[in-house]
Amino acid sequence: MIIIGITGTLGAGKGTVVDYLVKKHGFKHFSVSGFLKEEIIKRDVEVDRTALVNLGNELRKKYGSDYIVKTLLHKAIKEKRNCVIESLRNTKEIEVLKKFGNFYLFSIDADPKLRYKRIQKRGGEKDKVTYRQFLENEKREMTSDDPSKQNLSECIRLADFRFTNNNTVRNLYRKVGKVLNEIQKKKIGS
Repeated sequence: MIIIGITGTLGAGKGTVVDYLVKKHGFKHFSVSGFLKEEIIKRDVEVDRTALVNLGNELRKKYGSDYIVKTLLHKAIKEKRNCVIESLRNTKEIEVLKKFGNFYLFSIDADPKLRYKRIQKRGGEKDKVTYRQFLENEKREMTSDDPSKQNLSECIRLADFRFTNNNTVRNLYRKVGKVLNEIQKKKIGS
């Protein structure tokens, strides 16, 4: 069983990589953002980026920085098949997953203007922002000394594999496929 974690900048293509892993390679998908969205809906609060960030930080502070990912990891282990956990933005989450053993962290990035165009096209609840708000949101999530908050720049630094997604979806799929082959060979060789 392999677990791939996905981190990266807003609109870079994290969901596109997840779709590829799920549809082309049969991975089971788990999402930190999805987990938080379900909790926000239960609380009858509007789902937007601020609500997601605030709830994530609140849960990490209350139950521990690794609470959300531990919950998702337990679900993943029960699946007994390859899984992908998306939207990792806290270093404690990554530490928990690295202890699992067969874990690989992918980070996705792209040019900021291209990423903004992508989120505008996608049009989700958390994507209805101006370009300035988009950059401010990302800046707020990039670094923090508080272990219960997001530290995206450090998560990206911890990645085993980094992908720049300034080209086509096909090109991104090719890059990810190549890395998956490398991981499979490494797994077979050990």
